[in-house]
Amino acid sequence: QVQLVESGGGLVEAGGSLRLSCAASGSIFSFNTMNWYRQVPGKERELVAGISSGSRTNYADSVKGRFTISRDNAKNTVYLQMSSLKPEDTAVYYCNLRNYGIRLVDYWGQGTQVTVSS
Repeated sequence: QVQLVESGGGLVEAGGSLRLSCAASGSIFSFNTMNWYRQVPGKERELVAGISSGSRTNYADSVKGRFTISRDNAKNTVYLQMSSLKPEDTAVYYCNLRNYGIRLVDYWGQGTQVTVSS
């Protein structure tokens, strides 16, 4: 099992910045990805950014150039630095860890609310 604890959400004005953190503990495989998803009511959860255990990153087009994902493997922690925030970034942000083993297993954090006021 893997436990994920998120922190760093909150209320910010448009144009502002926030940093989300997600600390993982438990059975973390050497080959994994850590990802941030977000979800607004009535819509599907969408991938915002991901980073592999080898630090390869990918981003949704809507956040490229504004968000940066990074990880500290020694601390099993992933970060999402969000800048130039827009009201449409308002959502519940979820941390995800995907373990790649004999089978692929996903773990999820409890979610943290990010609200961007206009």
